Amino acid sequence: MTYSADIKKITRNFLPQNFSITDWSSLEPFFKNLLDREISSKEELGKWLKDQSELETVVSEDACWRQIKMTCDTQNKELETAFNFFCMEIQPKIQPFADALNKKLLQSPFLAELDEKKYFTYLRNVRKSIDLFREANIPLQAEVAVLQQQYGQITGAMTIEVDGKEYTLQQAGKFLESHNRAIREEVYRKIQERRLQDKDKLDELYDTLIVLRNKEAINAGFDNYRDYRFKELGRFDYNKEDCYRFHEAVKLHVLPLVNDIYKKKQALLGVDKLMSWDLEAEPQGTKPLHPFETGEELLNKSIECFKNLDPFFGDCLTKMNELKHLDLESRQGKAPGGYNCPLAESGAPFIFMNAAGQMHDVTTMVHEGGHAIHSFLSHELELNGFKEYPMEIAEVASMAMELFSMDYWETFFDNADDLKRAKIHQLERVITIFPWIAIIDKFQHWIYEHPIHTHEERTITWIKILAEFKDEVIDYSQLDKYRSNSWQRQLHLFEVPFYYIEYGIAQLGAIGMWMQFKKDKSKALDNYCKALQLGGTKKLPELYQTAGLEFDFSPEKIKVLMEFVKTEMDAL
Repeated sequence: MTYSADIKKITRNFLPQNFSITDWSSLEPFFKNLLDREISSKEELGKWLKDQSELETVVSEDACWRQIKMTCDTQNKELETAFNFFCMEIQPKIQPFADALNKKLLQSPFLAELDEKKYFTYLRNVRKSIDLFREANIPLQAEVAVLQQQYGQITGAMTIEVDGKEYTLQQAGKFLESHNRAIREEVYRKIQERRLQDKDKLDELYDTLIVLRNKEAINAGFDNYRDYRFKELGRFDYNKEDCYRFHEAVKLHVLPLVNDIYKKKQALLGVDKLMSWDLEAEPQGTKPLHPFETGEELLNKSIECFKNLDPFFGDCLTKMNELKHLDLESRQGKAPGGYNCPLAESGAPFIFMNAAGQMHDVTTMVHEGGHAIHSFLSHELELNGFKEYPMEIAEVASMAMELFSMDYWETFFDNADDLKRAKIHQLERVITIFPWIAIIDKFQHWIYEHPIHTHEERTITWIKILAEFKDEVIDYSQLDKYRSNSWQRQLHLFEVPFYYIEYGIAQLGAIGMWMQFKKDKSKALDNYCKALQLGGTKKLPELYQTAGLEFDFSPEKIKVLMEFVKTEMDAL
């Protein structure tokens, strides 16, 4: 099957072509129209659903652009004000209408005439939204939406000085690749000390978010925010016990491989003790991997890499570049991290990241590129609600792209040894990320099961969980001061709670996709595209099945997949 990146903006039939959201009074009539409209046939219900979807896409895209612009420049108060205005003045007024429209849909006598298979997951989400909606939560959710963005403002302002020059923490990361161990340690400590300066500020922000989220859950009739959030995230196909089993499987089947990786690293560097500032370093005489200089070069090389993998993939990045839907380089005042933001009306998404010329920037770029492909492939789906796919498949899209693209990384590395090192680096990361995923997930279970706790209790629990998943190689002595607040570097805790185990589940799916790819590239890419094209129109296990995978993250499955990755690493 052939796919096209010639994406078309959704044609408006309900809202005026030139309409843009400025205030609630201009938007409200469209919601009232939908709520008051009589529906007297299956055809009219279909038209009503399409009009509602169009309104959703316009509102969604407006909100996305406000967030994109603000994260690109956290120091611009006008952009912050525009985002906050949407969160405090627009979204809270939409929510009661959204709930009323959901109820109107489910009460329609023509609902039974809709194709049950086609609308199953869509209607399941509608019912979930009705179950969770509480009027009392509207102001809480608005406050949380604004507060969450403070994390990016606080961390985006963090810089350190090295040799008289100022660097963002992302840019400073390149010094951790230096052959000079003293420089590595110096920069590592400077980064950690800078984080410590805002420790109290981030602690207080997290305290406030926990209180508000817990209130939200209690209002909706849940014992804790974890249980509420699982339902909100649409975790219909696994539960907290599955997460606990995942944590234990990581200890059993992944940590031994992590120990092997770090032992090899220690031997390669020839150091008595492997320290936290040694992990990105290369042995003397081996230059650090430097795959690109500028954001423009990163983009051009990524386009070429994607084209070599499949022309459609390269075309998607080219289209985004034409639309100026990319902001790739790290700079002061820019929020941390990286993301792909789907744009519901435009179709072509936006990629945001903080590139600084390092190997992990290549991984981030192809990862977000995988998300972008997902946005392109699902854009043609009839309703906006059909595109609300589970994160567990969204992260397969991105993580599988990291592995698929490896065979085409010669665009970044023209030297065979460098290419081999880059692949090893990637596969090591596939394994070493699992303990951190388990740590962050387990920490969140504790946080929201114990919403009332002191900072000291939180720190003690964090240190205890870190110790559970600790490798046997790295020397962490003398670093307790830095490790005690290391959870604060994970933006998901602040901005998207409980969205993290998806990376672990999806990493397993991605390895499964890569196993297919090694046997039959064409078949694997076809399965990949077919699954992503379905958006959220099928249940999660069915999406995995379409991709040629089993939705299975049991200890037995983890063991098999880890052995496969180890075999591939040993072959390199």
